[in-house]
Amino acid sequence: MAFTLNCYPVVYRAKYTKEGGWKEEFLEKPHKDPEEEAKLSPADAAALSNSRNFYSDMPLVNYTTQYGLGCFEGVKALPQKNGGLAIFRPQENARRFYNSMEGLCMPPFPKDMFLTAITETVRRNAELGFLPRYKAEWEADSFVSADSIYIRPFTYSEGGIGVNLSYEPWVIMVCTPVSAYFTEGRSDAVVTERIRATPKGTGWIKADSNYVIAALAKHEAAEQGYMECVFLDSQNHTYVEEGSSCNIFFYLKSGELVTPELGDTILPGITRLSLIELAKDKGVKVSERKISIDEALSEAAECFVSGTAAGATPISSLSYRGKKASFTYPGELASALQKKLKGIQYGTLPDSKGWMVPVTG
Repeated sequence: MAFTLNCYPVVYRAKYTKEGGWKEEFLEKPHKDPEEEAKLSPADAAALSNSRNFYSDMPLVNYTTQYGLGCFEGVKALPQKNGGLAIFRPQENARRFYNSMEGLCMPPFPKDMFLTAITETVRRNAELGFLPRYKAEWEADSFVSADSIYIRPFTYSEGGIGVNLSYEPWVIMVCTPVSAYFTEGRSDAVVTERIRATPKGTGWIKADSNYVIAALAKHEAAEQGYMECVFLDSQNHTYVEEGSSCNIFFYLKSGELVTPELGDTILPGITRLSLIELAKDKGVKVSERKISIDEALSEAAECFVSGTAAGATPISSLSYRGKKASFTYPGELASALQKKLKGIQYGTLPDSKGWMVPVTG
């Protein structure tokens, strides 16, 4: 299933005005009972899904649609083994969303409002029956095939044309069902010649425009038979920075786990942050530093990418200008971190870190 556009019916929307601040509302889009929707013909299901994705009271021509001026978040709510539903580290998403909006010179969305809105949106949809149910069989593959709710908070600007900033944006939150992100059985990666981010740019912001280059590069990689592409730095084209839409880790033969250090060209991933902490808990030496493509190809025993959708996904090989390095697949460390992360997220392991925010149950 991966990502789908079958949005759940309850949507959160807030509008900022200079005079009145943020005005919030919950919209309940057209829907039937989930059981009834499951029985609809493909055409009827598509029509119902499409009806949830249209808003007649928002401008088509604006700074988001014309220039990509906007930002977004990716958050997951996960069914728990005890029958409940919980969101993974939304406080971190609230912080990053605030920073992204501030970085784009928008009025930033208050963190406390973000947390209340995202929890309430998931709760209201769950009350209508729109939520995944926990399945014990997910435990067999450490939840690689498990379902969850993907929550997408994003900004949308007021109407306008001509290059400008957004001073009175909307913040919208929608929920969709999601499963495994990467295609099973494809795990090779290739270094792209494209540039994702430049110094003094927006690489550190989860900005809409950042993902255009990523989409092109990943499409080119897929056409060559690769699952993923990897970006190098823009100045030297020497140092590894990110995957197409995820952070990247290399577990070196020396026992050091390396991930590129944060800066204005690297997105501060929340899964990245979590895996660093879990690796340190295991006694692994973790370094956030520059790593050249040559070092990665010659010294890495394992490689994996991380993200809200990806979790900790192992990479079996990395190719660059005729060179190819193969890694242990799936690697012992990547597998252990994925198992620990997913165990906490789905409630089969204790949440000693307080990462999960309960919604129901």
